[in-house]
Amino acid sequence: MNILIIDGQGGKLGKLICEAFLSHFPECTLTAVGTNSIATSNMLKAGIKNAATGENAIKVASRKADIIVGPVGIVVADALLGEISPEAANAVGQSDAKKILLPVNRCDILVAGTQEKTLPQLVSDTIQLAEKIIKN
Repeated sequence: MNILIIDGQGGKLGKLICEAFLSHFPECTLTAVGTNSIATSNMLKAGIKNAATGENAIKVASRKADIIVGPVGIVVADALLGEISPEAANAVGQSDAKKILLPVNRCDILVAGTQEKTLPQLVSDTIQLAEKIIKN
Protein backbone atom coordinates (compact mmCIF):
# COMPACT_ATOMS: atom_id res chain seq x y z
CA MET A 1 0.00 0.00 0.00
CA ASN A 2 1.42 3.40 -1.04
CA ILE A 3 0.68 6.22 1.38
CA LEU A 4 1.40 9.84 0.44
CA ILE A 5 1.74 12.45 3.17
CA ILE A 6 1.56 16.08 2.02
CA ASP A 7 2.25 19.14 4.14
CA GLY A 8 3.44 22.69 3.77
CA GLN A 9 4.54 25.73 5.72
CA GLY A 10 6.75 24.44 8.59
CA GLY A 11 5.86 20.77 8.17
CA LYS A 12 4.96 20.26 11.84
CA LEU A 13 1.74 18.39 11.07
CA GLY A 14 3.44 16.37 8.33
CA LYS A 15 6.21 15.35 10.72
CA LEU A 16 3.69 14.13 13.30
CA ILE A 17 1.80 12.18 10.63
CA CYS A 18 5.03 10.63 9.30
CA GLU A 19 6.12 9.53 12.78
CA ALA A 20 2.75 7.94 13.50
CA PHE A 21 2.47 6.20 10.13
CA LEU A 22 6.04 4.87 10.32
CA SER A 23 5.28 3.19 13.64
CA HIS A 24 1.76 1.96 12.81
CA PHE A 25 2.23 0.89 9.18
CA PRO A 26 5.80 -0.38 8.70
CA GLU A 27 4.65 -2.65 5.87
CA CYS A 28 3.43 0.29 3.77
CA THR A 29 5.46 2.43 1.38
CA LEU A 30 5.41 5.97 2.74
CA THR A 31 6.22 9.04 0.66
CA ALA A 32 6.29 12.58 2.01
CA VAL A 33 5.93 15.63 -0.20
CA GLY A 34 6.40 19.11 1.16
CA THR A 35 5.17 22.19 -0.60
CA ASN A 36 8.46 23.78 0.41
CA SER A 37 11.89 22.55 1.47
CA ILE A 38 11.35 23.29 5.17
CA ALA A 39 8.24 21.08 5.28
CA THR A 40 10.05 18.31 3.41
CA SER A 41 13.07 18.59 5.70
CA ASN A 42 10.92 18.24 8.81
CA MET A 43 9.14 15.18 7.42
CA LEU A 44 12.54 13.63 6.63
CA LYS A 45 13.52 14.18 10.27
CA ALA A 46 10.65 11.85 11.19
CA GLY A 47 12.48 9.05 9.41
CA ILE A 48 10.72 9.02 6.04
CA LYS A 49 12.94 7.55 3.31
CA ASN A 50 11.01 8.76 0.22
CA ALA A 51 10.53 12.51 0.08
CA ALA A 52 10.27 15.27 -2.48
CA THR A 53 9.31 18.92 -2.70
CA GLY A 54 6.97 20.96 -4.85
CA GLU A 55 4.01 20.99 -7.17
CA ASN A 56 5.28 18.43 -9.66
CA ALA A 57 6.16 16.01 -6.86
CA ILE A 58 2.57 16.31 -5.57
CA LYS A 59 1.22 15.63 -9.07
CA VAL A 60 3.40 12.55 -9.66
CA ALA A 61 3.02 11.07 -6.16
CA SER A 62 -0.77 11.58 -6.20
CA ARG A 63 -1.02 9.31 -9.25
CA LYS A 64 0.82 6.50 -7.45
CA ALA A 65 -0.84 6.75 -4.02
CA ASP A 66 -3.45 4.45 -2.52
CA ILE A 67 -4.01 6.82 0.40
CA ILE A 68 -3.27 10.56 0.58
CA VAL A 69 -2.99 12.22 3.99
CA GLY A 70 -2.67 15.90 4.81
CA PRO A 71 -4.43 19.04 5.96
CA VAL A 72 -7.74 19.82 4.26
CA GLY A 73 -6.05 22.67 2.40
CA ILE A 74 -4.25 20.27 0.05
CA VAL A 75 -7.43 20.06 -2.04
CA VAL A 76 -8.02 23.83 -2.15
CA ALA A 77 -6.23 26.01 -4.68
CA ASP A 78 -4.12 28.76 -3.08
CA ALA A 79 -4.46 27.28 0.42
CA LEU A 80 -1.61 27.09 2.95
CA LEU A 81 -0.87 30.77 2.30
CA GLY A 82 -0.62 30.14 -1.44
CA GLU A 83 1.59 27.04 -1.27
CA ILE A 84 -1.06 24.82 -2.90
CA SER A 85 -1.29 25.67 -6.58
CA PRO A 86 -4.49 24.96 -8.51
CA GLU A 87 -2.63 22.16 -10.32
CA ALA A 88 -1.52 20.54 -7.05
CA ALA A 89 -5.04 20.76 -5.57
CA ASN A 90 -6.46 19.21 -8.75
CA ALA A 91 -3.90 16.40 -8.69
CA VAL A 92 -4.86 15.47 -5.14
CA GLY A 93 -8.58 15.88 -5.77
CA GLN A 94 -8.55 13.85 -8.99
CA SER A 95 -6.40 11.06 -7.59
CA ASP A 96 -8.09 7.67 -7.23
CA ALA A 97 -6.50 7.41 -3.77
CA LYS A 98 -8.56 7.50 -0.60
CA LYS A 99 -7.99 10.87 1.03
CA ILE A 100 -7.70 11.44 4.76
CA LEU A 101 -7.88 15.20 5.28
CA LEU A 102 -7.23 16.70 8.67
CA PRO A 103 -9.57 19.62 9.49
CA VAL A 104 -6.92 22.12 10.42
CA ASN A 105 -8.92 25.34 10.61
CA ARG A 106 -6.28 27.72 9.33
CA CYS A 107 -5.82 29.77 6.18
CA ASP A 108 -9.52 30.73 6.16
CA ILE A 109 -10.73 27.15 5.65
CA LEU A 110 -13.26 26.29 8.33
CA VAL A 111 -14.84 22.85 8.39
CA ALA A 112 -18.33 22.80 9.91
CA GLY A 113 -19.19 19.95 12.24
CA THR A 114 -15.67 19.43 13.49
CA GLN A 115 -14.45 20.00 16.98
CA GLU A 116 -11.24 21.69 17.96
CA LYS A 117 -8.57 19.05 18.50
CA THR A 118 -4.86 19.20 19.05
CA LEU A 119 -2.54 18.04 16.26
CA PRO A 120 -1.73 14.77 18.10
CA GLN A 121 -5.47 14.06 18.48
CA LEU A 122 -6.01 14.67 14.76
CA VAL A 123 -3.13 12.34 13.92
CA SER A 124 -4.62 9.65 16.17
CA ASP A 125 -7.94 9.97 14.32
CA THR A 126 -6.02 9.73 11.04
CA ILE A 127 -4.33 6.50 12.09
CA GLN A 128 -7.72 4.97 12.92
CA LEU A 129 -9.13 5.92 9.51
CA ALA A 130 -6.06 4.58 7.72
CA GLU A 131 -6.32 1.27 9.61
CA LYS A 132 -9.89 0.85 8.34
CA ILE A 133 -8.82 1.55 4.75
CA ILE A 134 -5.78 -0.76 4.89
CA LYS A 135 -7.77 -3.63 6.43
CA ASN A 136 -10.40 -3.46 3.67
